[in-house]
Amino acid sequence: MAQAAASAERPPEITQAEGDEKQREMSSIAFPYQSLNEGIEIAKAVHELHGSTATNDQIAAHLDSTPTSGTYRTKVSTAKVFGLITTSQGAVTLTPLGSRICDKQQEAAARVEAFLTVPLYSKVYEQFQGTVLPPTNSGLEATLGSHGVAPKGRERARQILLKSAQEAGFFQFGKERLVKPAIRASAAAPFVAPEQEPEPEKKKKAQEDDEEELHPFIKGLLKKLPPPETEWKSEARAKWLQAAINIFDLMYTDSDERGRSLTVGFQKSSANS
Repeated sequence: MAQAAASAERPPEITQAEGDEKQREMSSIAFPYQSLNEGIEIAKAVHELHGSTATNDQIAAHLDSTPTSGTYRTKVSTAKVFGLITTSQGAVTLTPLGSRICDKQQEAAARVEAFLTVPLYSKVYEQFQGTVLPPTNSGLEATLGSHGVAPKGRERARQILLKSAQEAGFFQFGKERLVKPAIRASAAAPFVAPEQEPEPEKKKKAQEDDEEELHPFIKGLLKKLPPPETEWKSEARAKWLQAAINIFDLMYTDSDERGRSLTVGFQKSSANS
């Protein structure tokens, strides 16, 4: 009688959590007993509290629960199976995946990765990639059994798998097949390390540095050059070359000049003679 009374006084959620643990022990493959969103709730609680690490007391209080609650413990276990957290000595720490799932710009892609992190879900996805899932609950449960889920846990495992697939976006083309969602690239600007610059900026800066080393006369001369692949008549070329000669005379000396000077002229080609 005393034993029965003790059992009746035990909170239902603890009984459920203990039952889940026993069923997991009988299975030979890891899978969560709550859906992806429940695991994300733990990750986001850690992120909101301290960014990367928080204690179970803090997280449970934040979620209006207690650290000893079976529901809370199952949520923590769920977050761990999805690869969102690690636990140690009463503390919960976000993994890199857990941090990304708390970022709105990266959350969609992180949900896909978290779903495929679960060993059972990854195997089911690989088995039915490109085809349809078993049409009946018993058929899908038999598939889960072939991957190592114990008989007592198959119904729950099926329900949570389908719910998590929905939450991760794998049912965009209907619930009869698992299709990995296409994730658009984030609109956020790409990170550039302080010591690095985008390639076009590097080229522009290098060009500006080269121009600063040129004499103003040379800069002006180069600016008079017409764009490539455009017409430039011979008379205009001769004027430009003569201007270059005059500028060189101003800028440079010639110890071997001996009264000679350079000029630009025209010479008829033999073909036109």
